[in-house]
Amino acid sequence: MKDLKFNLVSGTALAAMAIAAPAHAQDSAAPGAQPVADNQSAASDNAIIVTARRQSETLAEVPSSVTVFTADTIEKTGIERADEFVQLTPGVTIVSGTAEAGDTQINIRGINGARDAESSVALVVDGILKTNTAQLNQDQGTLRQIEILKGPQGALYGRNAAAGAIVIQTLKPSDFLEGGIEVSAAEDNTYNANGYISTPLGENAGLVLSGSYFHTDGFFFNRFLNDNVVDDQEIWSVDGRFVADIGPSTEIDIKARYADLSGASINFNAAFQLPNFAAVDPAFFEDVNEHPFDFFSNIRPTNDQQTFEVSAKIEHEFDTMTLTAWALYSDVDQELTADGTSADFARFTFPGVTQASIDASNACFASTAALTGFPINPPTFIGQTPVPFIFDPVTGSTFGPYSPTTCDGTQFQIREQTDISGEIRLASNTDAPLQWQIGAYYLHIDRETGVSLGADLGQGITRQLFNGPDSSNPTTQLYNDDFSTDVYAAFAAIDYQVTDRFEIGFAGRYDIEDRSVTSLVPDAVDPFSPTGAPINPGQVFGPLPDQSETFRQFQPKISLRYELSDNLNLYANWGIGFKSGGFNNQGSAAIVDQAFNQFIGTNVLIEDLYDKETSSAFEAGFKGSAANGRVTFDVAGYYTEIDDMQFFEFFVGGFGLLRVVSNIDEVEVYGAEANLNFEIVPGWDFFGAFNVTESEIKENSSRPVTVGNESPYTSDYTINLGTQVVAPLAQTFDFVMRADYRITGPTWFHTVQDNTSPTLFSGLLPGSALALPAFVGDADYSITEREAFGVLDLRVGLEGESWRITAFADNLLNREYLNEVIPAIEFGGSFISPGGRRRFGVELGYNF
Repeated sequence: MKDLKFNLVSGTALAAMAIAAPAHAQDSAAPGAQPVADNQSAASDNAIIVTARRQSETLAEVPSSVTVFTADTIEKTGIERADEFVQLTPGVTIVSGTAEAGDTQINIRGINGARDAESSVALVVDGILKTNTAQLNQDQGTLRQIEILKGPQGALYGRNAAAGAIVIQTLKPSDFLEGGIEVSAAEDNTYNANGYISTPLGENAGLVLSGSYFHTDGFFFNRFLNDNVVDDQEIWSVDGRFVADIGPSTEIDIKARYADLSGASINFNAAFQLPNFAAVDPAFFEDVNEHPFDFFSNIRPTNDQQTFEVSAKIEHEFDTMTLTAWALYSDVDQELTADGTSADFARFTFPGVTQASIDASNACFASTAALTGFPINPPTFIGQTPVPFIFDPVTGSTFGPYSPTTCDGTQFQIREQTDISGEIRLASNTDAPLQWQIGAYYLHIDRETGVSLGADLGQGITRQLFNGPDSSNPTTQLYNDDFSTDVYAAFAAIDYQVTDRFEIGFAGRYDIEDRSVTSLVPDAVDPFSPTGAPINPGQVFGPLPDQSETFRQFQPKISLRYELSDNLNLYANWGIGFKSGGFNNQGSAAIVDQAFNQFIGTNVLIEDLYDKETSSAFEAGFKGSAANGRVTFDVAGYYTEIDDMQFFEFFVGGFGLLRVVSNIDEVEVYGAEANLNFEIVPGWDFFGAFNVTESEIKENSSRPVTVGNESPYTSDYTINLGTQVVAPLAQTFDFVMRADYRITGPTWFHTVQDNTSPTLFSGLLPGSALALPAFVGDADYSITEREAFGVLDLRVGLEGESWRITAFADNLLNREYLNEVIPAIEFGGSFISPGGRRRFGVELGYNF
């Protein structure tokens, strides 16, 4: 079946490409784009200049597949952040903002960034590596070029580049005054404004100041709170860049930025996968793709994020080499509040021996009585009492997560991270056949994370991690850890032009990561426990000790390029990718073993220390042009083996919630990708790209039953088709139209796929009033695969020399699709988040 799927998708994509072509040419500028060299200047041969190997060269010379967005393409597509330009890139998918603003996982060719672990994609802005995953989907200033590199890039771009790298250039001040402003208004009270001004400061210095503002009420509505508080958001940011020559051969580049975000969080619904419960209500066995989204939380979800960073870079030109050094300080603080998830299994429904338990139970009964009959998402319902239905099927209630009652509790989370990093690099700058570079890198990270669950007494959430049993929001479970990381690395690369047509490159990087963790959970007991259990489930097995571990890895890379003709290049590359291991909350392994393996007979292996991830990736292809440059193309195939792939797991049980990172022992990925651009006539282009990825889990000791399944978060294929027209209507302005259609293939989000699994219901049912066999509570996850979907974006407008007006439609066909599916395997259901719906708007721009 896999071969059949591969052939069908390939044939469909190639047939479509016969009449249409990719978004970004591999040998010349993308449709309507201006060639870019050194951030702004045009190359004489009209070729795109990139820095994919940390040196300026034409895109055709790069021995790997690279997608490039030039300044003009950025303007005509309206892209600003990663979740927008990723959708125009074959073989790349993204999940962003489903839980919180900094929660972003980018998947490139089957390698995904696991939530709560490090990213798999390096973000490099103006030559400086950013290391906080929360920055992946932030506005980075006035964009001038974006390069998306696929495959391991650690040898050249450093930490967390196992799957690839996003290399961004922003506006650099020049020797003349310029500026611009852009404003837009759209449905759902969606407003966007950004502007910049670039001015010289004397003869040898310049300054760029830019700012942006965004506001939206979002697509979805909370029916209980009667407000747009599901996915609303407000963001503003200010960026500054000062560049000066401090000598005939020395340049200094100083940047600073501040950004503030406020909005909603945790915009999930629950879908259940319990087929034997479907006789009671068919909604207990629900295809995630058929779920109608409604939101009823009694807690207004919030998300606040503040970012401050400052960097300095200096370059000095010697006769035959260039010295580059930079330093970066980054501080990103974020917190969220949200309704609970019913994770405490009736903890808030029965009065206990503690006053906190009695207070929570009274609040739960009062809210349930007031809301009996209130319509919520089936199969959940509010009966006469808050007693779970499996214990009292006549008068009991069934509560999913985020209900309108107080019975599901509250949650408060923080993530505060401060980074200090620096790099020094020496590189050749001559036209000699041999080019080289050598350097060293250092990074220090301080990160505090906290997840606090509390009882909802109807008085809202207290924004602190620990609240005593006599407070208005007593804490029932707490994870709070302080992480410290020191990274040391050395790297080198050489590229040698053997002949006029043949080039070979070698690069390597050696990383050492020293990581440690200290628990900040106080010595306190769970106020709802009749036995005085500790506030952190891991403390049941003793005090939470400090931990430390060192991870080391060498990352080599080899690349080859052969110029078969003036218009055709063959290339191949191989490299090793690396992501450091790390720590789960102490006691995670014991909690999972006791709550699931021993209770319901599962075979789930979780470790308190998860391993480093390494990958070996090979790519080969060809790129070139034809018809005097009117047709450009890039075709590649790739094969990757990933060892100890890091994967996020979400557990729900009587202990509360548990978020962990596990390792998938071995995953195999292979596929093919093609990009094609065709200029029909000057000003009218068709473009298209496709990617087909096959993947298989070869070994998985954490869940042995999943061997043979696909790599999670990996779409079977992506297809990008589109067209752009720039046609003169008068001497002073043009008609501009751009359409982009993206098809994303079927996607599994968990290692458990066409599998069944025991759940907590399997353990509870035999001893309940119903006395049903255990298998009745088993779950079937065959209906949790996100189906293929296509999204069409359209922009139509008029453009003059210094102005433009554009009408746009995002998701013009109003395709309903899922953003993410997070199965909680042993709970019997999934947490699902919806994608964006249709939105019409208008945009005005002015440059001077």
